[in-house]
Amino acid sequence: MVDLSPVFLLSPANCSGIKARRLMSPGANGTLASRLRSPEGVPIGELFTYLSALYFRGKLAYARAFGGPPARLAARRRKTPPDPDAGALVITPCHGLLPASAPLRLSDLEAYATVQVDPAESRYREPLEASLHELAAQIGKRQPLVLLGSVASPKYISLLTARFGNRLLFPATFAGRGDMSRGGLLLRQVAAGVQLDYVAVMGATLHGERPPKLPGRGTSRTPR
Repeated sequence: MVDLSPVFLLSPANCSGIKARRLMSPGANGTLASRLRSPEGVPIGELFTYLSALYFRGKLAYARAFGGPPARLAARRRKTPPDPDAGALVITPCHGLLPASAPLRLSDLEAYATVQVDPAESRYREPLEASLHELAAQIGKRQPLVLLGSVASPKYISLLTARFGNRLLFPATFAGRGDMSRGGLLLRQVAAGVQLDYVAVMGATLHGERPPKLPGRGTSRTPR
């Protein structure tokens, strides 16, 4: 039976911020900087977790816990299991969608740092549109597609809804939350083994009131 677990689209980390600039500095040292300069590179999920900390770590853990590969891709590869991160696709500044396990090298991060994540930027828009076209053929008509990222600006949703319309979902409780709150919430849901409720981006309330702070780890209530 084909797995119809959601395919998750993860918004990117800031590739031109302080942490990224330190990694790209000619004098950068440390294990991550060395691996970034090696032929093997660093998986984009790991690199973006370093750049974005709690928020991306939560998105990646959640997508790995509850996501599944595109249904038609999985059906074609029954004898060869697909990439375990095939259901955790990262939106990039200029490489379209990449599975979280895809390796990045220093030259990739340097390129990312020069591209604005804006639909008006062709270096961002065109590769993403090509990836979305391919993804549409891979997931068929019934598999859920969930954005783990901001829906309050058009930088992702204008391109995603142009391709997927009402099929594009997001966690309803993301509206009004800050990045750190979202990351913490996602990690709690992973620990509880419970997915959030999803709603279609189109027609949803995208700018909600800030919800109450998450309860402490010692409480038994699962946030919704």
